[in-house]
Amino acid sequence: MTTLTICNADNSGKTEVLREFNAIAAKLKSIGVQFEKWQANKILAKDADQAAVLEAYQESVDKLNKQYGFKSIDVVSLLPDNPKKEEFRQKFLAEHTHADFEVRFFVDGSGLFYLHVNGKVYMVVCEKGDLISVPANTTHWFDMGEKPYFKCIRFFTTPEGWLGNFTGNDIATKFPSFDQHLSAVA
Repeated sequence: MTTLTICNADNSGKTEVLREFNAIAAKLKSIGVQFEKWQANKILAKDADQAAVLEAYQESVDKLNKQYGFKSIDVVSLLPDNPKKEEFRQKFLAEHTHADFEVRFFVDGSGLFYLHVNGKVYMVVCEKGDLISVPANTTHWFDMGEKPYFKCIRFFTTPEGWLGNFTGNDIATKFPSFDQHLSAVA
C-alpha cells in the first residue's frame, strides 16, 4: 500500500502517517513533489520488455514528456534473484541530490523514497501505479529492500541520466530500512 510517513529529521517526536492517495499527493505537493497515479492501457505480462511497458503507458508518458521534454526514457527492473542486488541497493542508500529532478513511475513492485526537506523526512512507499517526481537539489535517498522487486520507467532531461551528488550526511543510517518500515506501517 502506498504510504507517506513524515518525521523530524532527527527521527524524534510525533510521526504522521498518511495512507489515502489524495492526502499523500497534497502533502507532497506542499514540498514541490509531483505524485500521481497512472494506469496501463492494457494488461502487461510480468516479463514485459521496455517497448511493451512504454506502449502500455504511452498516453501518460507522452503527456509528461510534453511537459518536461525528456532526453531519455527507459525501463529498469530488479528482481530478488539478481546477483548484484546488494551493489545496486547500496548505490542509492546514502543521502544525495541531483542537478535535475528525479522522475520514477512504478510499473510493478515497490520502493521507498526518503525526502529530507525543511527539517523533516518524508518516507514515501511507492508501489505499482505511482509516479514520483523529486525536485532538483532535494536531498533524498532510496531503498529497494533486501529482496528488491520493481520495474520502473525512468525519465531524464539530461543525456547523462542518473548522476548523484552525495551530501556526506549520515542521516540515512538513522531511519528504518525499507523492510523495517514496511513492517512498521503494515
